[in-house]
Amino acid sequence: MGNRKNHLLSRREFVSTASAFMIVPRHVLGGPGYVPPSDRITLAAVGMGHQGFEVTMELLARPDVQVIAVCDCNKGSMDYVEYDDNGILKMARRLLGPGYENWGSDLESPGRVQLTHEFSTSVGMGGREPAKRLVEAYYGSRNGSATGAYRGCTAYADWRELLEKEKDLDAVYVATPDHWHAGVSLTAMRKHKHVLCQKPMTHTIGDARRMAATAHEMKVATSVTINNPSTDATRVISEWIADGAIGAVAEVHNWSSRPFWTQGVGRPASPDPVPGGLDWDMWLGPAPERPFSQAYLPFVWRGWHDFGCGSFGDMGCYSFAGVFKILNLTPPLSVEACSSESWDETFPKASIVHLNYPANGSRPAVRMSWYDGGLRPPRPAGLSARDQRMFTGGEEHEGILYVGDKGILLAGFNGNYPRVYPESPKYQYQAPARQPGAPRTDIAIEQWVAACKGSGEAPLANFELQSPVTEAFLLGCLAQRFPGEFIEWDTATMRVTSSEKLNAYVDPPYRSAYQL
Repeated sequence: MGNRKNHLLSRREFVSTASAFMIVPRHVLGGPGYVPPSDRITLAAVGMGHQGFEVTMELLARPDVQVIAVCDCNKGSMDYVEYDDNGILKMARRLLGPGYENWGSDLESPGRVQLTHEFSTSVGMGGREPAKRLVEAYYGSRNGSATGAYRGCTAYADWRELLEKEKDLDAVYVATPDHWHAGVSLTAMRKHKHVLCQKPMTHTIGDARRMAATAHEMKVATSVTINNPSTDATRVISEWIADGAIGAVAEVHNWSSRPFWTQGVGRPASPDPVPGGLDWDMWLGPAPERPFSQAYLPFVWRGWHDFGCGSFGDMGCYSFAGVFKILNLTPPLSVEACSSESWDETFPKASIVHLNYPANGSRPAVRMSWYDGGLRPPRPAGLSARDQRMFTGGEEHEGILYVGDKGILLAGFNGNYPRVYPESPKYQYQAPARQPGAPRTDIAIEQWVAACKGSGEAPLANFELQSPVTEAFLLGCLAQRFPGEFIEWDTATMRVTSSEKLNAYVDPPYRSAYQL
């Protein structure tokens, strides 16, 4: 770590000594595009699976971010699920640029795996050592040295050690499995670090409340990696509904083709050997202790109650964030679910969840229904042939349907390309034009980085705004665990009022060795 000072003057050092210098315009210091150290965010990435790598690469490419540390309790392995053959490696090579077309040849995908009857996927690299290698390759390729050598990124197995040792750290990106999101994020915020957190924001409702309260108290920049509150489609749907395009909305239907991982199963009968390089106890963290099994990771942990939030946590966090903003929702009053066969430790293979939201101002009460595992709402009459396909089977056929007393509004899962029925020339969506060659940007990351640098504008996916959204779909997860129960919820007291036994799942304790 000692030579990191040669690569980066910390923002804190710059601020503490700023009075001794005359401020010179940045273009004078380093030419067009130069970002002085005082404007650069030092960042650590925790959790180096697919989402960890993908977002870290986007942050690496930003001149106003410097990645100084990575962390994962897995040293490195080649069994991480990808969405394209060699997807992460291809992305890494594109990021590194010319001359790196064959970089990481030893990290080539070993092949494909069949996760479920319908879903097979490529597997590839993950873990802290491949992540460190990529970060150093990227900065080495851009530091102007003859060899491209760079040694400015430290790899940690324990995020607590990282937060204790990295004194120059400004921000943390959290991409662990769901059950660790709050532990890492809360600790980082309490150390005055800005936090970007993967979806879902938390694994429990109690942690969602704490995340929001801590972000408010510490006055740090926070965001979940979801763009729906900020998209043009969300803006347009809000305006159309406010304009009365479909009348008063009382129903919303939202369906996902997930899960792509195994659900509706019991605990494995016998354990597997813990892979070399994996700290299994650290991976479990706050979750109850259990023997290791290949049934839990990577990726497939999403279906297990102790670690993930099923399809809701994977996808509902996106769509719900948009719906909450469009309809100005507050947490639901009641939730109920029906599902395929119920299992003690995993989410069901398929379910329908109904969430009943209270009226708000002039808006009437809203009943929102969630469908997963191939289930879908009834197909409305009068749809175009293209829109009828959204109600058929297939991975890509996911959607959202707003039902008003004068018509319906149908869109893709995240609200993309909305259409109104009965059709009207007044409500025809035109996607905003994109400049040729303009880079694709992630709105949530843009807003978060700007807030870290003192923009004064809170990201629209900040923890305080997303806490009630998270509360809603986590109540949906609770309903999936207890199909047939009519769950009445009091958000003011954070309690289930219809069944005392369910309150044990609202804010369960962390395992003693990992209590915050």
